[in-house]
Amino acid sequence: MNVDALFNVLGVCTILAPVFLFSLMGVTMLVNWPLSERTTARWTQATVFVGLLSALIVLALMLFTGRRNVSLEGGNFVVIAPEHFHFHLDFMFDRLSVPFAILSFVLVGTIGAFANHYLHREPGFRRFFLLYAMFLVGMIVASLAGTIETLFIGWELVGLSSALLVAFFQERPSPVLNGQRVWSVYRIADAAFLIAAVVLHHLHGEGDFDGMVGAGAWPDAECALSSTDALIVGLLLLVAAAGKSALIPFSGWLPRAMEGPTPSSAVFYGALSVHLGCFLLLRVSPLLSASIWLSAAVVALGLSSAVFAALAARVQTDVKSALAFASLVQVGLITAEIGFGLRYIALIHIIGHACMRTLQLVRAPTLLQDYRTLENAIGARLPTDRPFLDGWLSDAWRLKLYRLSLERGFLDSLMDRFFVRPFVRAFRWFDTIEGKWTDLLAGAQSRESDRMPTATQPFEELL
Repeated sequence: MNVDALFNVLGVCTILAPVFLFSLMGVTMLVNWPLSERTTARWTQATVFVGLLSALIVLALMLFTGRRNVSLEGGNFVVIAPEHFHFHLDFMFDRLSVPFAILSFVLVGTIGAFANHYLHREPGFRRFFLLYAMFLVGMIVASLAGTIETLFIGWELVGLSSALLVAFFQERPSPVLNGQRVWSVYRIADAAFLIAAVVLHHLHGEGDFDGMVGAGAWPDAECALSSTDALIVGLLLLVAAAGKSALIPFSGWLPRAMEGPTPSSAVFYGALSVHLGCFLLLRVSPLLSASIWLSAAVVALGLSSAVFAALAARVQTDVKSALAFASLVQVGLITAEIGFGLRYIALIHIIGHACMRTLQLVRAPTLLQDYRTLENAIGARLPTDRPFLDGWLSDAWRLKLYRLSLERGFLDSLMDRFFVRPFVRAFRWFDTIEGKWTDLLAGAQSRESDRMPTATQPFEELL
């Protein structure tokens, strides 16, 4: 077997291992033959091990042979005038995708072992692992995607599994409402992503990253688009990345996501899912090199998100929300590093931060117990932090910043007022027009109105 054939076999194993796990979980639940907890844990460990081992061997072979870019062709699934649109399934193994795939396998495998004990005998044990497998498939597909269409498949699977796990405790209204909020923000990011894909096909004729970024392997490739085209596509992808990584103005969904189980909070919003927007910016980083304005926008968005999250994290009253905003601080800094052109530093930052934040969130449920144990050991209360920004600003400004941080920048209310409510009013008007038109055609009242609640009701009821 030559090297190329070995690359193909290992690449297929890397991708199909999580797909097999997801299919196994889904089919057994669909035919009402659920696996036992022990069997579920064993299959999870086996598939994650196979995928991780395959990715590690691919990395070793790339280092040994000096190959920097290995492509795994999947063919065209949808062809509509090939010069205008074709759905090209392609996977790319390079210095960005392989480390990110390995990171995904390591952290998801770790959380799988933790969740096997944490959710033992919980009613939703199998449902959790089904969504967990869906998330792993999405992360691997997104990490190894060689085209923007392939990346969107993984992007959607990650978003769907994330929203469903936020609403995991579906017997309570709060997780369901927060899951809907997360899904709504993801829809905005997905819309920007789809528009960027359409614009890219219109401008370049294809969505292949090799064609878009031109010749050369990551991160040395040069953009094949003009500066103006790179700015248009890049800004749309920046909106998509901001929604997925909870950057301003979409930061409000991140603490809401902590309604889900601790294992999903750790691997999703502390480690992998929250970094997927940064990964997207790294994948299309040649666009940033082609447009100084796009790079400036990325830096500004990253730094402003980091400052906002640093303020908000200091006034949170629960551990998981504080860790969520602490994660956002680092995500903002990583985004700024990407805008400054520090590609490898950003990748190393992602890997280190993901590992550290996973540990912190997994340890969050026992933090208070550890705190009391330490107090008992030293025989006194631990020193508390200094007052909010004490010594930096006057009392009046500290109070204003405290209020701004406590309300999380008023981002949720601003989004509701200037984005959500105008859409709700527009959709309600369309529903009224549709009702009148169908009544006219039917000669009587054709249906009950599906109109949404009135604007005087709270936003949560509009969901």
